Amino acid sequence: MSIQVDVHLRRGAFALAAAFEAGPGLTALFGRSGSGKTTLIDLIAGLARPDRGRIVAEGATLVDNEARIFLPPHRRRVGVVFQDARLFPHLSVRTNLGYGRVFGRQPADPAGIAAVTEMLGIGHLLDRRPAGLSGGERQRVAIGRALLAKPRLLLMDEPLAALDEARKACEMCIRDRRGGATRDHGDRTGGRACGRIGSRRGDPAPGRSRADSRG
Repeated sequence: MSIQVDVHLRRGAFALAAAFEAGPGLTALFGRSGSGKTTLIDLIAGLARPDRGRIVAEGATLVDNEARIFLPPHRRRVGVVFQDARLFPHLSVRTNLGYGRVFGRQPADPAGIAAVTEMLGIGHLLDRRPAGLSGGERQRVAIGRALLAKPRLLLMDEPLAALDEARKACEMCIRDRRGGATRDHGDRTGGRACGRIGSRRGDPAPGRSRADSRG
């Protein structure tokens, strides 16, 4: 899946200006803390609105300020795996996984659930609640929930916190011909799994940030 991004956003003293294009496959975004990587993920997922700009995924316009287009998150078919997993604490692992299917408006798919739980090694956790899981287990459940929504684009924030699971998720995206984007701090280990690497660099002026993309 291809994506084109050209957005601008200002929040107080912080200004984000990001423009890049990425074709099908995996793209990694690197940069120092505070350079705007998570903000960029939020903009692509529809969790934040740019002040101006345009985002197009697989030919579908997600955001276009000039045309007054803003597709809400639930209509973007974009999966997000956050740093802190963000599971529903009152629901079991099984129900958390099922929420991905409901959010993505997908039909029941027992075979798909079985494949994801086996791939991520979480079958024995299905009846537990998030409070009874380790940090790595919670991250694996979050990845499974995102995959079961069958997104056309999967965004992963700090995937090196669960490197092996992130690699497996990326491989599944490739098999299903979905796009994937990850963001990390300066460590380029994650780039080994990715076809493209983008960097986030801060301007000399405090709070200013830019993006570039290079293959």
